[in-house]
Amino acid sequence: MADTAQYLTLGIDQELFGIDIRNVREILDMRPISKLPHSPEFLLGMIDVRGTGYPIVDLRAKLGLPRREPDDATRIIILDVPVKGRTLGVGFVADRVFEVTGLDADQTEAAPDVGGRWQSNYIAGIGRKGEAFIVVFDLERLMQSDDIPALDGLSIDRAA
Repeated sequence: MADTAQYLTLGIDQELFGIDIRNVREILDMRPISKLPHSPEFLLGMIDVRGTGYPIVDLRAKLGLPRREPDDATRIIILDVPVKGRTLGVGFVADRVFEVTGLDADQTEAAPDVGGRWQSNYIAGIGRKGEAFIVVFDLERLMQSDDIPALDGLSIDRAA
């Protein structure tokens, strides 16, 4: 019997992505985001969730897609993201959130390195759900970049 992992599925542009449910804290409706001066383009600013500040990352910008205005389907996903040996609380903005779905390990393939639309170093694998393909994010690699110093001191360190 194959191991099944649970993923939160979300839409960005016309693509379907998955985030391991173990990293998801909560899903919020879009809300005003306090801008931060001199922040990288992907960092929209900060929000307060019950007294805790979270930096908010625009996944569209992180993936090299053009920005778009939020609509009724836009969500903020609060995540625990492993970064450089620590766990940081970070919010990702997604165009829409669908559901939690299971993907069998034997239905998940390594990301093909074909120079396609997405940088394969952000991708943990490609899962299949029926006829659809789900691009599974590697959150640590997605957040590893020269821009990470911009997040230092902005989010809550969740390390034990």
